[in-house]
Amino acid sequence: MHHGNPTVDLELFDGFTLTFNLANMLMITIASVIVFLIAVLATRKLAMKPTGIQNFFEWVMDFVKGIVQSNMDWKTGGRFHVLGLTLIMYIFVSNMLGLPFAIVVDDNLWWKSPTADPVITLTLAVMVVGLSHYYGVKAKGLGGYAKDFFSPMWFMFPLKIIEEFANTLTLGLRLYGNIFAGEILLSLLAGSLATGAVGTIAAIIPTLAWQGFSVFIGAIQAFIFTMLTMVYISHKVSHDH
Repeated sequence: MHHGNPTVDLELFDGFTLTFNLANMLMITIASVIVFLIAVLATRKLAMKPTGIQNFFEWVMDFVKGIVQSNMDWKTGGRFHVLGLTLIMYIFVSNMLGLPFAIVVDDNLWWKSPTADPVITLTLAVMVVGLSHYYGVKAKGLGGYAKDFFSPMWFMFPLKIIEEFANTLTLGLRLYGNIFAGEILLSLLAGSLATGAVGTIAAIIPTLAWQGFSVFIGAIQAFIFTMLTMVYISHKVSHDH
């Protein structure tokens, strides 16, 4: 079931107009606030023996630390720990927002997972790939970093440029495709719930099962995105690549 997006146009000057997706702006803000509140609540009253949300947050920190260390030594990768922690929390929360329900007003979809929009996921992918280049230059210097594009032979340069574009597209579209497909199926199942008693009974179990599976997929996709981020950065900052 297709719904439109609530948009507003801002004309900066003649012939140039920016279009803003209000639903994306709303859901990005909500996801950011939720992640911020989790971080504040987890660190508000620190204890030597963590319990509750602090215990959960420390587990996530250790999990992300393991991701970093699986790709580079901690001396090099420790500075990317907070980046990985932010990505995995933000993407997981974003993946979950559209699972419980969707809000449609005047045939415009307002409430959904932000990561069910390719603009959001590709923006995240561009940010990650851009950061990998920035840290690569910072670690090796511009000259040393540029040499990597011609290694081991000069004719590898076009292939490595293509690889950068391919990495960006696959990183963003993989996340989008999985989350968008999950929400489409949930919306179809939800439609079956409103087709009478027989349709409701027949759709309840598949809906609950798919929601549980979608939570698993959302967690896996957050992990994959964070893992690939660390892979890309490690390839750029490590001197043995």
